[in-house]
Amino acid sequence: KLSGAVLVLLIELKLELEQRTERIDRSDQSMKQIAGKNEACHRLLEMPGIGPVTATAMVATIGNGSAFRKGRDFAAWLGVVPEEHSTGGKQTLWRIPRRGNKYLRMLFVQCARAVMQHKAKQSSGLSAWLMQLTARMHEKVAIVALANKLARMAWAVLVKNEAYRPPVLAA
Repeated sequence: KLSGAVLVLLIELKLELEQRTERIDRSDQSMKQIAGKNEACHRLLEMPGIGPVTATAMVATIGNGSAFRKGRDFAAWLGVVPEEHSTGGKQTLWRIPRRGNKYLRMLFVQCARAVMQHKAKQSSGLSAWLMQLTARMHEKVAIVALANKLARMAWAVLVKNEAYRPPVLAA
């Protein structure tokens, strides 16, 4: 019941969608190959939530992480640490400033969302920390806090040149 022009347009759109899907699949495969060949990316892939895209983007952006003194500096540069306004010995944390590398921050927040969806399947230490975190704050705030934690752990994996060790429960 559709006109010939509309059918031609729909067929062209379908072909374009199939071509884009093929390009995305080829890009994913090449990204996986790059991450598999790079030793630093391979170590990052062992972390929860971090995939080939995040691992390669982090290594491409900060290299071995030696430009930052500590993980908090990297997380602050990334824009996942709350602003601090302290006076008279009273510490006040404000909003997340969202400065730094927008793409890398978005990737870490997506990683945190993925980990949050499967928080019961994580290591015992991380799972317990997530349960306590979600019990006391809103889920979106907890996701950014988890992105902060993941960024710091990823920085430590790069700088120390060691494999990822999952957090354990404190005795």
